[in-house]
Amino acid sequence: MDSAQQRKRENATKKSRVGVAAIIIQDRLAAAPIVNSILSEYGDIIVGRMGIPYKDRQISVISLILDGDTDTIGAMTGKLGAIDGVKSRVTLVPLEGKGND
Repeated sequence: MDSAQQRKRENATKKSRVGVAAIIIQDRLAAAPIVNSILSEYGDIIVGRMGIPYKDRQISVISLILDGDTDTIGAMTGKLGAIDGVKSRVTLVPLEGKGND
């Protein structure tokens, strides 16, 4: 069983949150392959992704729409934050009502 399937099984009883993550990459050549590897590992919680190179500031900006439990989202952002030249912030919202946990 791969890590995404294992997370899905473990998180079946946890409350899901919808959120937005902002990731700023300062050294694209060094950090982007590592960032992309982590994002691929957590692809099961990524609903949408937009990446923009901001050439005037020599950075790259990635925004993500996420749907997952706080433990999984925190694990992903923790790995991202450990990369030199990468900053990330997440805003999460618990949803209630029809179709939500």
